[in-house]
Amino acid sequence: MTSRTPLTAHTLVKTYGAAGTGTTALAGVDLSIAPGESVAIMGPSGSGKTTLLHCLAGVLPATSGQVIWAGQDLSSMSEGARTGLRRTDFGFVFQSGQLLPELPADENAALPLMLAGTPRAQATDTARRWLAYLGLGGMESRRPGELSGGQAQRVAIARALVGSPGVVFADEPTGALDQQTGHEVLGVLTEATRATGAALVIVTHDPGVARWCSRTVHMRDGRIVSEDRTPAAPAAQPVAPAAQPVAPAPQAGPTAQPGAPVAPGPWPAPTAPYGPNGTSAVGGSNLPDGVTVVPR
Repeated sequence: MTSRTPLTAHTLVKTYGAAGTGTTALAGVDLSIAPGESVAIMGPSGSGKTTLLHCLAGVLPATSGQVIWAGQDLSSMSEGARTGLRRTDFGFVFQSGQLLPELPADENAALPLMLAGTPRAQATDTARRWLAYLGLGGMESRRPGELSGGQAQRVAIARALVGSPGVVFADEPTGALDQQTGHEVLGVLTEATRATGAALVIVTHDPGVARWCSRTVHMRDGRIVSEDRTPAAPAAQPVAPAAQPVAPAPQAGPTAQPGAPVAPGPWPAPTAPYGPNGTSAVGGSNLPDGVTVVPR
């Protein structure tokens, strides 16, 4: 379990090209993301939203300013140190999943643990429990080419969460999916990060995606121009499991009140992920062994 501390950007500037003649992608961004918070970053193409995500995640060093995580300034760290930190503290979900085609689902999901030195058997066992939790029980040996787009994204979510990260970064996670499948994936992603206490940062063009987050940051010309708070997660209708018939059937659970969020995907757990009035019923007993719910 990594640190549960705020992720903070101070006067962040990122310029591509030579000084004075280059392109400024970020022009003095200030942003703080609390532990367990879900934040959507929106803006037109070229607004700087993806560059901001990359700087927050330590993928790119800032030209000036700071990105503070667990008492460390990512902008002043070496590339090797940032790589190590991303491996242990952060999780990533990409638009296309970026799964390795030659590996089965459990090994794809286990990669962060194996790269961190966890023995293969232990890493894949943890990954299988995450896959079952995310509705892919019985599909552990399938390779990416044998999975639907939504199933592949659930494997990517398992990979992002398997190392108990403090922050999960998602870059257009539903961009390659149809609306219904994207709805399911968003429900899985937001509830799983909420249950583990990880913060979630999503870059998106879609206001419907942003509604799943508690806060939306709007960018233009490398600056944050406004922020919105989302009063409640969007309602969603229950859907069939992402896995084929080999997957566990959804369990019966409390019925949500009208207008309350309903889990959009199958959560193989003793109770439905949402209880009466939209309160989350996902608890430590429903998470994979060794994963602890962090109070928000």
